[in-house]
Amino acid sequence: MKKFNIRKVLDGLTAAAAASASSSSSSSQQPGQRPADSDIVESLCSEHFQLCKTVRHGFPYQPSAMAFDPVQKILAIGTQTGSLRLFGRPGVECYCQHDSSAGVIQLQFLINEGALVSALADDTLHLWNLRQKRPAILHSLKFNKERPTGAVGREGGGGATPNRITFCHLPFQSKWLYVGTERGNVHIVNVESFTLSGYVIMWNKAIELSSKSHPGLIVHISDNPMDEGKLLIGFESGTLVLWDLKSKKGEYRYSYDEAIHSVAWHHEGKQFVCSHSDGSLTVWNVRSPIKPAQIITPHAKQPKDGKKPESCKPILKVEYRTCKSGDPFIIFSGGLSYDTVGRRPCLTVMHGKSTAVLEMDYPIVDFLTLCETPYPSDFQDPFAVVVLLEKDLVVVDLGQNGYPIFENPYPLDIHESPVTCCEYFADCPVDLIPALYSVGAKQKRQGYSKKEWPINGGNWGLGTQSYPEIIITGHADGSLKFWDASAITLQVLYKMKTSKVFEKSRNKEEKPYTDIVDEDPYAIQIISWCPESRMLCVAGVSAHVIVYKFSKQEVTTEVIQMLEIRLHYEINDLESPETDQISTVGISCQGSNSQTANSQSHPSTSSTSSDGLRDNVPCLKIRSTPLKQVAGYQAEVVIQLVWVNGEPPQQITSLAVNSSYGLLVFGNCNGIAMVDYIQKTILLNLGTIELYGSNDPYQRQPKSPRKTRQASGGLCDINESSTVLDDRCKSPTSAKMSRKLSLPTELKPDLDVKDNSFSRSRSSSVTSIDKESREAITALHFSETYTRKADTCTSPCLWVGTTLGTVLVIVLNLPPGGEQRLTQPVIVSPSGTILRLKGAILRMAFLDTTGSIIHPAHDPWKEPNIQEEKDEKDKCRKLRPVSVSPSSSQEISETQYAVICSEKQAKVISLPSQNCVYKHNITETSFVLRADIVGLNGSTCLACFCANGHIMTFSLPSVRPLLDVNYLPLTDMRIARTFCFTNNGQALYLVSPTEIQRITYSQGTCENLQEMLGELFTPVETPDAPNRGFFKGLFGGGAQSLDREELFGESVAGKASRSLAQHIPGTGGIEGVKGAASGVAGELARARIALDERGQKLSELEERTAAMLYSADTFSKHAHEMMLKCKDKKWYQF
Repeated sequence: MKKFNIRKVLDGLTAAAAASASSSSSSSQQPGQRPADSDIVESLCSEHFQLCKTVRHGFPYQPSAMAFDPVQKILAIGTQTGSLRLFGRPGVECYCQHDSSAGVIQLQFLINEGALVSALADDTLHLWNLRQKRPAILHSLKFNKERPTGAVGREGGGGATPNRITFCHLPFQSKWLYVGTERGNVHIVNVESFTLSGYVIMWNKAIELSSKSHPGLIVHISDNPMDEGKLLIGFESGTLVLWDLKSKKGEYRYSYDEAIHSVAWHHEGKQFVCSHSDGSLTVWNVRSPIKPAQIITPHAKQPKDGKKPESCKPILKVEYRTCKSGDPFIIFSGGLSYDTVGRRPCLTVMHGKSTAVLEMDYPIVDFLTLCETPYPSDFQDPFAVVVLLEKDLVVVDLGQNGYPIFENPYPLDIHESPVTCCEYFADCPVDLIPALYSVGAKQKRQGYSKKEWPINGGNWGLGTQSYPEIIITGHADGSLKFWDASAITLQVLYKMKTSKVFEKSRNKEEKPYTDIVDEDPYAIQIISWCPESRMLCVAGVSAHVIVYKFSKQEVTTEVIQMLEIRLHYEINDLESPETDQISTVGISCQGSNSQTANSQSHPSTSSTSSDGLRDNVPCLKIRSTPLKQVAGYQAEVVIQLVWVNGEPPQQITSLAVNSSYGLLVFGNCNGIAMVDYIQKTILLNLGTIELYGSNDPYQRQPKSPRKTRQASGGLCDINESSTVLDDRCKSPTSAKMSRKLSLPTELKPDLDVKDNSFSRSRSSSVTSIDKESREAITALHFSETYTRKADTCTSPCLWVGTTLGTVLVIVLNLPPGGEQRLTQPVIVSPSGTILRLKGAILRMAFLDTTGSIIHPAHDPWKEPNIQEEKDEKDKCRKLRPVSVSPSSSQEISETQYAVICSEKQAKVISLPSQNCVYKHNITETSFVLRADIVGLNGSTCLACFCANGHIMTFSLPSVRPLLDVNYLPLTDMRIARTFCFTNNGQALYLVSPTEIQRITYSQGTCENLQEMLGELFTPVETPDAPNRGFFKGLFGGGAQSLDREELFGESVAGKASRSLAQHIPGTGGIEGVKGAASGVAGELARARIALDERGQKLSELEERTAAMLYSADTFSKHAHEMMLKCKDKKWYQF
């Protein structure tokens, strides 16, 4: 019979009273007030918090349009979800979002004006002001339904139809935007006032009698480079019209049998090229509309009998660029032959007699050429091609042989393999980023263009944040990327592949054990990283864990160290009332004198069980050949969970590593395992229920017996009075544990199911009831703290949190440093301490008496592959403080506070008394997805992200609410999987499969954000117009200008119908004032340039006036001399 303990009852009453008092008083405490149970002064208050988005990194998801300002050197990309991304020089990026989520169909820069026009699929036009750090919409124009117009016999009547925008064209240095619609009409918009002109080009007037049917939607509009009064309009059916704007009639009409996709002019305005749906290019002379001057089908097989070439895939876009010295460039996308099955998308570059086909990794969305001049009437001299792909941005150098690509400086390859998890670290050691950069610099590819990146507009912001920030992303192919995220920028530092330690299967038949996942068996699920010691540990989807050490030296590993763990959840029924094994627990602790690490030369004990089921087999096969490991992170040991009786290993749900202790621990829905990665031994291997021992607080009902039953080994009782394990538990032989326990009832689903931590389908013999009833390990935290109520000093321990809201404490007895640490075993013993919260445990941390976070112990980084460094490291281990051992720990009279956050509530426990001094129910109707205890403004707070989209912060230790913002509803499990908080008020999540969104909840960062952002617009002089030359100026052979105001202005063209479009004023004007207030330097620079231009013009005017005076004086002298000479002559003498 169990002894009654009155001390437990008193402690329980004390804890309950403290909890009720704290819950009633926590909401009324003010910042700076001392809580009743502690001397901690809480300096954080609600004024320190404000939530806002900072920057977005990565490739624009689902791109649909692109534009480039050749003077400002700014690139704009629009997406199918209505977002805009603007790129300048590396480090200058901007994200904007339209109010609607309609896709962007076209973008047009007002070149060198700091403005951008966007056309959306919902028939709206928007004018963006780019002269501020956060661009905003100045004007919007919504096109309404349009009445069909048509001549008799060409089109029947009908009701109003949507006035779909299909194409826009804005001539250089013009304020009049041509807008083509699905109805075939062309409207003209004044971009200054964003109002429609009364001048409209109707489709029936444009084509007249050239066609008896509707020509289709407008696919192209452009003005003749040499005559702004001539507008070329392309219809989808294959008809083109050269419209005379002054006479308001079609001057020439061109017709072709195939549909038109795009049109490009020769700079002299005498020819243009069309691309068609049959893969052909037609070259037309402007004055010869009867038939094309030339028909080319570049990728078709030319028949010998002179027949028409076979049809190819459509050429979606063509550009015609001329050079001052050399042949012109004809560049187009598409047009491949239909028999080229499986060939990747291509961009074709035709230059003179050479034709280069550039294969792309993804389908081409759009492309444009970068030229030396913005004037369409001059030789363009293209030097690069920007190619927008579905998942990449490529810039091709046209000036070098072979057309190499430029090295992309933007962080657009986040999604190179799908992101499966990420972690964010702020205020890292200052030497960490240089160390990662030095090893990452050796990984750079060769063969890039030697020229500088051509998109280099804008200016960097004045960043005030000086602390280092690092983001680590884990990917589906098993790779990891380390990013420098300091000062709201993002730059890749280092890449590594975890799959290198495994054998690569050459075909599907060689993959007998990776079928617990459909694909991506190396995908990263969890990352545990210690920035101070640079120890890295990753858990993969195939129930494998890899420990890495950082080294600047290259090594060759002959045999990769491997451990196989049989972590299995097995419960037998209660056979008889006499059975007293419910209070016993089996711990499989593999110490230093047990079986050593299994390498590939030590295969698994068996591959099948007695009944033919797969057994003792890992999911992945370790590499058997020597592995060359370059400088960077190098694999130290690989741990794999194995199949048990035909049941695959369950995916890992929690992971922690500690460099000072040399220990690694992980858990899943079956149980927990601890590994000594220094000695390469297994210290702990037991089911979650076995952690409780006789203190199990849950009523678990019996389950029907399993067929297979094995005797348990290494048993010992776990209760509150036990201090150390039995001698057999120090280093027993490994054996499969089984206990006679019953299943818990009414238990919540596995966290892996709720959090969807990249869980994938797997073939398992486990029933759904069995899966849901398991108590998974969800949180692990190494610390040096009080493990029991009676403790007077701290000791190393591990705190374990589960899905049932239970926190258990395991004591770690570490041997001294030096040689003894390499030979003596680490003793793992239960403390008997059990704490309970509502909801699955998410995060744990410890505070000292000042409220500061007590970070887990860690060793400083030392180079592991140099003998001198190893000796130095051993000395450091010998000199390590004795406080790491519980038998001789340093006595500390001060108390500590354990902060524990579950998906429903947060508790602050005073240690060593284990009284709950503060408690706060975070949410009743939802649940917390991510919680972190972080530092901000020299204090500590708890930050939470809930499934209902709320972001909340709480002061510590009083758990007083400071911020509660309904930020983002959980619309995608990707957000839940990747959301993370870090120090100094920073957070991030994966907003799309290709983009990372960074946010801040710090008021100080929000206030300084305007200064930190880069400027897109910088004052730049527009290049001079091309010189027409003497003869062209004399005989009028140059470009013809047009007074569009005279044609399209309200005084001549009248007002457009109000029912045609609706003007919507934007907020860009107000934002522009704010931007101007913060950009005084930019305004001064612009004023200075304006003064310089004015002075230069005055100087030129003065010189011209002096020249005219001189000419007048000379003429006067010559006239006077002529008069004197002819004064006395008679009329007949002339």
